[in-house]
Amino acid sequence: MRALSRKESREIDERAARVLGIPSICLMENAGAGAARIALELARKGRVLCACGPGGNGGDAMVVARHLAIAGADVDLLRVGQHPSGDAAVQLAICAAMGLKSIWIHDPTTATHLFDGGATPALVVDGLFGTGLTRAPDGAAAALIAAINSSGIPVLALDLPSGLDCDMGAPLGPCIRAAVTATFVAPKLGFAAPGSRAFTGDVRVLGIGAPAAWPPPG
Repeated sequence: MRALSRKESREIDERAARVLGIPSICLMENAGAGAARIALELARKGRVLCACGPGGNGGDAMVVARHLAIAGADVDLLRVGQHPSGDAAVQLAICAAMGLKSIWIHDPTTATHLFDGGATPALVVDGLFGTGLTRAPDGAAAALIAAINSSGIPVLALDLPSGLDCDMGAPLGPCIRAAVTATFVAPKLGFAAPGSRAFTGDVRVLGIGAPAAWPPPG
């Protein structure tokens, strides 16, 4: 399976919507539902924290949270950045209607002390940033990444670990170190880079209903 660049990853979603007529929120739903099955396997019925950025990757994490809650898991959202828009905003509204707890991490200090005291979660789902990230995470997001890495809690990264450059496979700055990465459609170009495995962990490819090759074969 050929690896995808940042540009190609974006084009797959755009073409699936424009040419095939697949609503983008359906692709998000498929991605999150597939990742939720892996999360259930890793968490083993323990508590799960879903870290959500303001973009599509955060929307994916919210879908994971919904499916985990439906399966009976104890799950909370950790949100950073501005209020989401588009499909991610729809997912946040659904999570709110379901009564899922949402914690907004609005400053670095809150993130730093997030895991002080209390029961340790079984899993963190990383949906802070996706393939479109081109600069180092900063502020509350950077502090949250550091806190997650320091906690020792296993991490399931969605598409790629937050902070990892999609094409180069090197951290742009603070970067999640995942136990497992559920990557969508196909591996990402940077996953072949020496040292990237220290951040991705075990990579599992999940289909989302859009073809990896374009035009589709046949």
